Amino acid sequence: MRLFIVALLCLMSVSNSLLFIKTACVANNKANNKYAKLHSPSSTSSQYPPSASRSASRSASFSASRTPRCTSRYSFSQLNSQASNSYEDEVDVAKKIAYSNHLSKRREMKYQIIAAPAQEPLARRLSQQYPSRFTYHSTSWGKFPDGTDNISMSGFSPLNLISGENVLFLASFHSNDVTLSQFSVMIVLLQSFIDSLTVVLPYSPVGTMERVTKEGTVATASTYAHLFSSLPNCGSPTRLMVYDLHTLQNRFYLHNNAIASLQTTIPLLKTRLKSTPINCVAFPDDGAAKRFADLFIDLGLQIVICGKTRGPDNTRTVKIQEGDVEGLNCVIVDDLVQTGGTLYECGKVLKAAGAKSVNAFVAHAVFPEESYKRFDKGGDRCCFEKFWVTNSVPTITEKLEEGNGVFEVLDLTEAIIKDLDEFSSM
Repeated sequence: MRLFIVALLCLMSVSNSLLFIKTACVANNKANNKYAKLHSPSSTSSQYPPSASRSASRSASFSASRTPRCTSRYSFSQLNSQASNSYEDEVDVAKKIAYSNHLSKRREMKYQIIAAPAQEPLARRLSQQYPSRFTYHSTSWGKFPDGTDNISMSGFSPLNLISGENVLFLASFHSNDVTLSQFSVMIVLLQSFIDSLTVVLPYSPVGTMERVTKEGTVATASTYAHLFSSLPNCGSPTRLMVYDLHTLQNRFYLHNNAIASLQTTIPLLKTRLKSTPINCVAFPDDGAAKRFADLFIDLGLQIVICGKTRGPDNTRTVKIQEGDVEGLNCVIVDDLVQTGGTLYECGKVLKAAGAKSVNAFVAHAVFPEESYKRFDKGGDRCCFEKFWVTNSVPTITEKLEEGNGVFEVLDLTEAIIKDLDEFSSM
């Protein structure tokens, strides 16, 4: 169908070009005939006085002989250029129409939602805000007395509403126990004759454990990838949507039955920044700058890059390596925060360099052992006016004090729907 449309556009373009050439030729010949008639010897005697008749006649003959014809090389070159531009414009319009139709079709897809316990609030928001597209089926995540899983999904009885459908599984791997339980559910779903499975895992906790420097160390990023890749096949690969994966090459650990779909939370931050006076984006290291700096070009913000330098006794000091923050309102951007030591040191350096205000954004607020309290008001690391995070780790963000506190949580709901439909990537 697409080839037919393109061929039809090409035929229309050629037809319009031939009609334009024919019209131009007829108009040009009429002009030549009129010019020749006007300056013919019979007419010059009536238009010019006798003394000027001969010179006027010679001038008219010379001018007529110099009149450009429609068949000149320049005319055809110009027409061909116009035809080529017209064809390119029409093809561009056809592509936009095709993409619009494709996107409209994607936005009509319906999903049956199964969610991990920590993601049940997100599942309810999706089904409540878009009831025609998302249907949420609750799951009982129980345990037997011996500690093994006793899981029961709704939507299968008395009527089976899951088989033959597109299933959206909202995952949260915040502990090993819940992770294994969720893999059990994904296996059952894929064995239930579903049409497709999309797993939304906003935060991959093993993204930082991807290398082995000492034999015997377990690279859990690789082992989790093996688990995903070994999932049953329902006819199409399982789509694994992950936001701001710490190590981007981890996507290539997946194979066969699972494919990574990498997304980013930066658009959420950019939308939020438009209502703030922030005019500078700082990165705690060169790696973060290489990854995220290009995403802020359209905002025209000053870019500042920090980095760690080694000092005496193997101590590390954060310094500004590129850019100037004096008098600027800054936001430090990184993919995740654990204890937040690097962010804190970076914030102090920016303030010492003359920054008017310093804020922070991370996609994933991990904060083990409630280390977020140190950044809130009254904490020993309270150096940021605003600390933006997303709810990719809901078990942590549900504890953050918003409103009067330093933290502000940016909701992923709309971003997930957009990325689900558009297959946008970072």
